Amino acid sequence: MSHVPTSRRRPVVSALLAAFALLTAACSNTPEERVRAEQADRPTVRPEPGALPVTLEHRYGSTTIERAPQRVVTVGYTDQDALIALGVVPVATTHWLGDHPGALGPWAQDALGEAPTPEVLRDRNGIRFEKIADLDPDLIVGLYSAMSAEDYAKLSRIAPTVAPPRDHADYGIPWQELTTTVGKAVGKPAEARRLVADVEDRFARSRREHPEFDGASAVVAAPHDGYFVYGRSDHRSRILTELGFSLPPDLDRVVDNEWGANLSRERADLLDTDVIVWRTGDAGARLREDPLYNDLPVAQEKREVLVDETGDHGAAFSHVSVLSLPYLLDWLTPRLSAAVDGDPATIA
Repeated sequence: MSHVPTSRRRPVVSALLAAFALLTAACSNTPEERVRAEQADRPTVRPEPGALPVTLEHRYGSTTIERAPQRVVTVGYTDQDALIALGVVPVATTHWLGDHPGALGPWAQDALGEAPTPEVLRDRNGIRFEKIADLDPDLIVGLYSAMSAEDYAKLSRIAPTVAPPRDHADYGIPWQELTTTVGKAVGKPAEARRLVADVEDRFARSRREHPEFDGASAVVAAPHDGYFVYGRSDHRSRILTELGFSLPPDLDRVVDNEWGANLSRERADLLDTDVIVWRTGDAGARLREDPLYNDLPVAQEKREVLVDETGDHGAAFSHVSVLSLPYLLDWLTPRLSAAVDGDPATIA
């Protein structure tokens, strides 16, 4: 066997010992130590003077938040955007649309900055209670969700939990109320109101620049199981009404206070609006093969906007948050204008 000089063995041995020491230290960290180390990379949440403590009412009672939360988990599907906009980086989010890192779309990346990307929880079999408990949150937010009373009871044993409001259906809280409620929860109510005002100003500017939207009829639909139409309580419909459009008068009767419903082919007349926004994943191929739809003037005159539900703008259209709306409006507004201009040659 060849002889290795002692002077050459020492650096190798020292490096191995150092690596072993680091590994041993990492393995010996307690869960609390690992949480503190991970939290050190996140921006500290500093509340506005006098903003906390605060008590928030919701459909299962009320929740009091005593101090600024530093480790927030979201079980609602859009709640993370309001947090990110307020400078609060959640430790975990819940997956909904697409596969964006941290469940944060491209519209949220600038606001995230250099902060660590949140862990993503996938709730195919329900809320991940054990995983959430392991994350040691000091606040759980589930405003845009279908949180049940049982879910709330389990989550509130882990940390103070903000459930959906009483006066809205599941997944029905308006983006403005979601943002301001999150602002109160993290001790930044004034900043939340400013963020909402900025986006509402953006809608107002679009209405001024596009007077053709005022009073024009519009509906959001999807070619699933015939035709699926979205009611006025759905976020996508609210985008259109906030831009000045009006929804079909009979829509409420069909949807019956839900966020959406399947439309019988006998009521396809509801689709014949001044403009129709379709959520589709096939670039409209299914619609082009539908003789009933193609007999409607809205189809013949090309008064339609196709939103690819598999792309980023489709995700933004369904996400509807204080961060995603400006991103969406840049893309959607000129297409709505092209669809409603009365010229079939203008392709939206």
